[in-house]
Amino acid sequence: MKTTYIKLSLSAVLLLGIYSCKKGEATSAYDVSADSAAVTSDSVSAVASMQVKDKQFIKTADVNMEVKDVYSTTISIEKSAQDLGGFVTKSNLQSNVVSEDTYNTSDTEAMLIKKYKTENTIQVRVPTDKLGEFLTFINTNKLFLNSRTINAEDVTANIKYSELEAKRNQKTSENIDKIKANKDKVNLDDENMSEANLQKLSTMNIADHLKYSTVDIYIKEPKLRIAEIAITNTNSIDSKYRYNFIYDAKDGFVYGFYLIQRIIVALINIWPVVLIASGLIYFFRKRKAAKSEQSKIQE
Repeated sequence: MKTTYIKLSLSAVLLLGIYSCKKGEATSAYDVSADSAAVTSDSVSAVASMQVKDKQFIKTADVNMEVKDVYSTTISIEKSAQDLGGFVTKSNLQSNVVSEDTYNTSDTEAMLIKKYKTENTIQVRVPTDKLGEFLTFINTNKLFLNSRTINAEDVTANIKYSELEAKRNQKTSENIDKIKANKDKVNLDDENMSEANLQKLSTMNIADHLKYSTVDIYIKEPKLRIAEIAITNTNSIDSKYRYNFIYDAKDGFVYGFYLIQRIIVALINIWPVVLIASGLIYFFRKRKAAKSEQSKIQE
């Protein structure tokens, strides 16, 4: 009985020791995770810096926010991406005019007032291990964060499938080599090579997206901006050149001269009609005169 009690006591001590060790290991692991989270800003999702053993993730992010100055923020974001080893694939900065008015300030000068909002759509590729750092930098430029989405797509199975497909293509190529040379063999070899090339392209794309994360950023300014542009008073210019008596009189004289010429030419073109009409008029007048004389004789 005493021996059994001693054995049970020793077992309890060993279990307690093992539990203490496990607890210590768990505490250490938690401390490391906490330190890692401290390196990444509290405002950045853990998805950006997530790493899981034996897993491969393609990470993307979408940020929509309002900033004080779109142009200066664009410059800083692009510079930050380059400093982290990334690059910009799209930057579409544009100003949307809300209203546009012109105010005359003198007889010759005026002021064009434009009210507008500036926005930019940016697409950046940054090294995946720098994604958290890049998102932290973007966050420092915001006035208001409308939305932020971070995705981590598990492509571990895709990579494994790609490797299996590469082996299958290789095996198919070896089997084709054993076939006697003919037209069918050429077609089979060509189809297999085409499939292998597509598979290589897919593998390269996956590798590229694993290495570089894609970040889509939309930034805009919360309030309208005003642009004052000095221009010419067009009303005074229009009034100045709207009417010129000497030029218009000269132009009218020339136009009248050409009009007379056109009338003469038109009459020349219809001379047969004029001749016939003149003949008819002469005939009817002569006949009328003859009737008048005959009436007087009868009286």
